[in-house]
Amino acid sequence: MDAMRMNQCNISQCPIVEEEPNTDAAKFFYLLKDFDEPLWDGCTNHSKLLAITQLITIKSDHGLSEADYDKIIEWARNILLERNMQK
Repeated sequence: MDAMRMNQCNISQCPIVEEEPNTDAAKFFYLLKDFDEPLWDGCTNHSKLLAITQLITIKSDHGLSEADYDKIIEWARNILLERNMQK
């Protein structure tokens, strides 16, 4: 309460101050917006964030090197680009 200066007034009387997030928080919020975005238009069961977290889990579970992981990402990117070009 002291850190938020709420000891100076009743909580219901204290003004709520809206402010822009700092740079780190803004980056985090930008990443979170991908949570709701589909992996591609029309995709209903995968979001960008879900796909990324699944790939990182696979990398970790199987002890893939950075080079191996980069190859998988490049392959997936090419597949997604092909799908978008066919529309």
